[in-house]
Amino acid sequence: MKYKALGKIIGFAITIIIFIVLALASGALFIVDETKQVVITQFGKPVGAPIMSAGLYFKIPFIQEAHYFEKRLLEWDGDPNQIPTKDKKYIWVDTMARWRIVDALKFLQSVNNELNASSRLDDIINSATRDAVTNHLLVEAVRDSNRILETKELGDDAIVSEEALERIEIGRQKLTRAILDKAKVLAPQYGIEIMDVRVKRINYVEEVRNKVYDRMIAERKRAAEKYRSEGHGKSAEIEGQTGKELKLITSEAYRQAQSIVGKADAEAINIYAQAYSQNPEFYSFLKTIETYKNTIDASSTVILTTDSDYYKYLKQLK
Repeated sequence: MKYKALGKIIGFAITIIIFIVLALASGALFIVDETKQVVITQFGKPVGAPIMSAGLYFKIPFIQEAHYFEKRLLEWDGDPNQIPTKDKKYIWVDTMARWRIVDALKFLQSVNNELNASSRLDDIINSATRDAVTNHLLVEAVRDSNRILETKELGDDAIVSEEALERIEIGRQKLTRAILDKAKVLAPQYGIEIMDVRVKRINYVEEVRNKVYDRMIAERKRAAEKYRSEGHGKSAEIEGQTGKELKLITSEAYRQAQSIVGKADAEAINIYAQAYSQNPEFYSFLKTIETYKNTIDASSTVILTTDSDYYKYLKQLK
C-alpha cells in the first residue's frame, strides 16, 4: 500500500511538472523580473493595467501576448547638430540624455518600442536644444563662469580669479537645465520621463573657432598685464616697507648708540671728578701732559712768554 501511495504521489508530481512545462511552452505562464514591466494585449488591444511587480503570471495562450518594457534608466545619445547662436555664430552641439518608461501602456500605444521612442527623443531634445542655443549668445553656451583663471596655492585659502572680457548671465549649466525643462514637457505624451540632459561636446566651425581663439588670447593677455601690474605694485610696496623698516632700525640703533655714549661720558666725567677730588694737583698735571700731547708735535711752533702757565711743569724741571 505504501508503494502504491508513493507511486501516486510521484505520478501526480510528474503530471504537475509536465503541465507547467506545457504551459510555459504554450505561453500560458510568463515570468516578470524586477527590471521589467509588462503590458498584456489580447488581439492587439491592451488588457488590464501594466504589471509592475516581479513574479510568475498567467495569460491565455495564443490569444494574449506579453509585451516587456524596461523599468531601468535608458540611454539616448543624439547626433551632433549645427546650430546658430543668438550672435549668429554656428557651432556643433552634441547632446546626450537619460530617460525611462513611466507609463508602459501609453508607451506601447504611442511608440510601441525603444527604437521608435529614441526617434521621438531625437525630435524632442534636438528641438529643445536648438531653441535654447539660438536664444543665447555663444559665450553663454560654452562657459559656466566669468572667471578665465582660477588658482589656489598650497597652504593658501585665497583664490585668485580674473574676470572674462565677455560676461555671462546664464552659462552652460543653466542652459542645459533649460533644455531639460523644455524636453520634460513634451515627453510624457509618450509615457516617457526624461531624467537628465547633458551637452557632451561643443565644436566650433572654422570661422567661429578663429574668433574664439582671438578672444581667448586677448583675455589671457589682459590677465597677464593685470598680474604684472599687481606684481609691480606689490614690489614697490615691499621695497617701501623695507626702506621704512631700515630707517626705523637705523634710528633705533643711533638712539641706543647715543644713549651708550652719553652714559659713558657721564661715567667718565664722574671718574674724572672723583680723581680730581682725591688729588687735584696730580689731576692737573695729567691733563696738562695730555694737552701737550694733543697740541704740540714735531712740526709745531709755539711762541710763549716766560711767565705763561702753559710750560709751568717744564719750568720746574730745571
